[in-house]
Amino acid sequence: MTRAAVPPPSPNRHAVTFVFITVLLDMVGFGLVMPVLPRLIEQVSGTDLAGASLLAGWLFFAYGGMQFLFGPVLGNLSDAYGRRPILLLSVFGLAVDYLLTAYAPTMWWLFVGRTFAGLCGASYTTANAYLADITKPEDRAKAFGLMGAAFGLGFIIGPAIGGILGEYGPRVPFFVAAGVSILNFTYGFFVLPETLPRELRRPFSLARSNPIGVFRVFSTYKQVLPLCIIMSVYFFATSVYPAIWAFWGIARFGWTESTIGLTLAIFGLITAVVQGGLTGPMVKWLGERNAALFALASSVIAAAGYGIATGLTMVFALFIIHAPEGFAQPALTALMSRDAPPDAQGELQGGIASAQNLAMLAGTVMFAQIFGYFLQDGSPIQSPNVSYFIAAALCLLALVIFARLAGRN
Repeated sequence: MTRAAVPPPSPNRHAVTFVFITVLLDMVGFGLVMPVLPRLIEQVSGTDLAGASLLAGWLFFAYGGMQFLFGPVLGNLSDAYGRRPILLLSVFGLAVDYLLTAYAPTMWWLFVGRTFAGLCGASYTTANAYLADITKPEDRAKAFGLMGAAFGLGFIIGPAIGGILGEYGPRVPFFVAAGVSILNFTYGFFVLPETLPRELRRPFSLARSNPIGVFRVFSTYKQVLPLCIIMSVYFFATSVYPAIWAFWGIARFGWTESTIGLTLAIFGLITAVVQGGLTGPMVKWLGERNAALFALASSVIAAAGYGIATGLTMVFALFIIHAPEGFAQPALTALMSRDAPPDAQGELQGGIASAQNLAMLAGTVMFAQIFGYFLQDGSPIQSPNVSYFIAAALCLLALVIFARLAGRN
């Protein structure tokens, strides 16, 4: 019996709600960390802000690296043992991570917590598989759109909650997040049905779980490689924001946790409105190439603008300029998708996503190190803004390469 011959189970309202909350909490957990991470690292490590930023880069690397490595593993485990146990394990694991972080007495415990969070945070792969099980093919785009909404909403809620709760101490947000995760686990334990029948399961395979294997797509469709390189440079450059935003706000303007959370939440809201409401019309009006050019130009101006920003008002104004850079990914992805046949789109998207993840991992570490170095007393130029100028230069490089490539086509 094949999967195609078996109709999907009827959607369960509680099950869909649980999956939505699970993905939402994954993103909330990521956003919640950002406003309080500088003070928590300073408290745990006993270092100053410059030293804390260096350590933060490696914490983000631990989190993102585990997501990259274990996303395929969790997906294949769910194919072998069912969606329900993997989803519940991921949610319970997040609760454990939050408690580990809340009680962390040393940096090593913070690294253990962030590593464990990255592993459990890869539950979105299982969540997507769960939704595919319970929805008809023609309804899956809508269901996956719901997961996209959870990601966006989580990034608005997470920093806002983290900033407010962080005023009571850098560990408080983690206790709250742990409690919410435990409640979600309890809810899912009683309402979440299994959606993958035993006869449709397949044995777990390490070969299928290899995250590096997805890059083989670029040897098959070599024409997409230049665009993928451009997109990777862009994601490498824009990883400056998760790497240093909170640290930069403290060093440059003396922001508190609540101010950091507010800026992240407002930017998340503006980005959601611009990308969610304007991407389609902009690409239709300008075309994919011009939309990508506009977005890359926006990224150059925004990064350089933060480097010369004089206060919170200017930062908020830059959000409007910054938000359209979100057109870059869908426009470049649409251009790349034209060069692969319909039966290879999944393979292509997997390769693109992996390239993006690796670029952001490398960029996060690099920009955190640059920020910390130029904040130290012995640096040749002592400024919290250097990382943004380097990011602007890299975005400009991506813009120039793309403009030359677009001019030849």
